[in-house]
Amino acid sequence: MRVTPSTAAVNGSSPDAEATDAQPETPVAPKRKTRSRQAETQLGLVRRARRMNRTLADAFPDAHCELDFTTPLELAVATILSAQCTDVRVNMTTPALFAKYPDARAYAEANRAELEEYIRPTGFYRNKASSLIGLGQALLADHEGELPHTLDKLVKLPGIGRKTANVILGNAFGVPGITVDTHFGRLVRRWGWTAEEDPVKVEHIVGALIERKDWTMLSHRVIFHGRRVCHARKPACGACVLAADCPSFGAGPTEPEAAAKLVKGPEREHLLRMVGL
Repeated sequence: MRVTPSTAAVNGSSPDAEATDAQPETPVAPKRKTRSRQAETQLGLVRRARRMNRTLADAFPDAHCELDFTTPLELAVATILSAQCTDVRVNMTTPALFAKYPDARAYAEANRAELEEYIRPTGFYRNKASSLIGLGQALLADHEGELPHTLDKLVKLPGIGRKTANVILGNAFGVPGITVDTHFGRLVRRWGWTAEEDPVKVEHIVGALIERKDWTMLSHRVIFHGRRVCHARKPACGACVLAADCPSFGAGPTEPEAAAKLVKGPEREHLLRMVGL
């Protein structure tokens, strides 16, 4: 377990302390060793990034793709549907969809109006229906109905961009890939790993910091951390396992009890234990 900033209460005393009524102890903000980021070398950045990845591995040992699927095609479909939609909503929609459309031919020959009704809850259902029908047709025409397992072939398919392709490669085919979604890009910029906004540039820069074998799991861990701790508007800084290595510490509440209330997810108790709460 990594040592993170102490969350123990600090008991101070003064000559006049005994003359006043005792006040209840309250947790104080973690003491944090300040490290100069201006002087950080590339080697220092690599070491810090890999240290943070190891800490995230301890924090989220069960990190995984949160879309439900049993085949590469199902994952491709679920990922297309996840655009501008939560994974929870997609997972509520896909069981009936997968039963109705079990293979590429089913999507290629789908009745558009019927398909749209199946996926309507995920939003943007007309565009997504076009992508799914086009995907099925392309797979039949060019890949014998099977999803290819290389990046250059995947990104040529309807509805599949680089992010979706990396999700498919990493989780359906075991090919390491970095998935730069909203959470991932936001966090690596907050951590000072890169200042780039372009997802492809972010992917390449982060790929140079972290060993290739860890790319897929890093993606899951960062996304888990973004959803549970490092929120966009109010990160739980005072209850964060990465506080000692984060240059943005203080962007959210640093007082432990206040920060602890912001931590979400089934790992909450584990995460709080890691920081001594």
